[in-house]
Amino acid sequence: MSESEKTPAELLAEIRSKDEEICRLKSQLAKKKSTGQAGGLTKEDVARYSRQMILPGFGVAGQKALKAASVLIVGAGGLGCPCAAYLAAAGVGKIGLLDYDVVESSNLHRQILHSEAKLGMAKVDSLTVALRQLNSQPEYVRHNSVLDSSNALQILRGHQVVVDASDNVATRYLVSDACVRLGIPLVSGSALRWEGQLCVYNFNGGPCYRCLFPQPPPRATVDNCSDGGVLGMVPGIIGSLQALEVVKILTGCGDVCSGRLLLLDGSAGVVRRVALRGRSANCEACRNPSSAPLQTDYAAWCGSGPTDKACSISVLPQEQRISCKELKERLSDESPPVVVDVRPEVQFEMCHIPGSTNVPLECLEEGASAVVEKLRESGSKEVLVVCRRGNDSQLAVQKLKKLLGDHGDVTCTVRDIQGGLESWAQTVDPSFPTY
Repeated sequence: MSESEKTPAELLAEIRSKDEEICRLKSQLAKKKSTGQAGGLTKEDVARYSRQMILPGFGVAGQKALKAASVLIVGAGGLGCPCAAYLAAAGVGKIGLLDYDVVESSNLHRQILHSEAKLGMAKVDSLTVALRQLNSQPEYVRHNSVLDSSNALQILRGHQVVVDASDNVATRYLVSDACVRLGIPLVSGSALRWEGQLCVYNFNGGPCYRCLFPQPPPRATVDNCSDGGVLGMVPGIIGSLQALEVVKILTGCGDVCSGRLLLLDGSAGVVRRVALRGRSANCEACRNPSSAPLQTDYAAWCGSGPTDKACSISVLPQEQRISCKELKERLSDESPPVVVDVRPEVQFEMCHIPGSTNVPLECLEEGASAVVEKLRESGSKEVLVVCRRGNDSQLAVQKLKKLLGDHGDVTCTVRDIQGGLESWAQTVDPSFPTY
């Protein structure tokens, strides 16, 4: 096939392949230059890392410690990108990257080492390309897989520090338990909305995650950035601080954030640290680390898996639900249904089905009168409820049927639109925005 016959996607894939090959060759060249100086520093090392080496207490020994170290980063997203970038830039010798996901456009506002050119690319591959362009010297090991109890010990073993940049409950417990079993310090971070947290677990006799939280929180209380939102700079700050903690652990310089929790309030510009309880004598992991059991299924135990993508629920019988294709047909009827969008107001402003009425789920009791008024004006006998994914709308149908039943002069059916606006974009209107 000639160059002129190749599609843009094929050319892009070829560019990625060439970039990786160039970075691989640069890495080989760097290793050749340092041959015979095992554990030592080359002329290039001194020139490159001199600004951190001249820090009091860091010195040549600190740089050698980084060069000899192996760090695993679990998660190649908003936390993992800045953490990996600073560890690579600092000269950590071996960096493992674990993530199962691919790059999506919704990632780019916070996952800053991915790019438009890498949409659809595995995150570990995308991040490796970016890191090699930043520093070709370290060894980068990619794990394009989901971390679970069957592979955690094998993947974590051999690293001096593990970074939990996954930011989900199931993986947080799994990584903590595995680190306790293997005796590896764990640098954990999280970010949501304007807020972030950072803590180092299992370090110098300090507590592990399970010491502080023996049981996972109720599923309904756990939010993620897909639903709750996040300002991109917040994971950027926390991920950078995670890299800082890793460097402190590896070099022995500085005060490691163990036994304390760092809290960032981005909206107020406030950072504070609070003391945590020590290691628990009753902790299932810490009381006998060498034989600490791993849960068979962390996702089932925590009520959610290692993803920020919401799971579908089904609480209504099928006769109380219609598809988005059916909705499209109903909207062209002489007496179309009243479409009630129960998402928050800001999400409704971002995108909505033309003619729909916004009554947020938490405001249904107050907003029921607006639905009644709409029914009276239109003469319609049907209310169709929509949300982002088809979960909240089912709960809204249950509430709305009761609320409308209290209005004696209103007779109508209330149904849910299955799959919500995401299904509308997939099956009816491909130009409709998704987020």
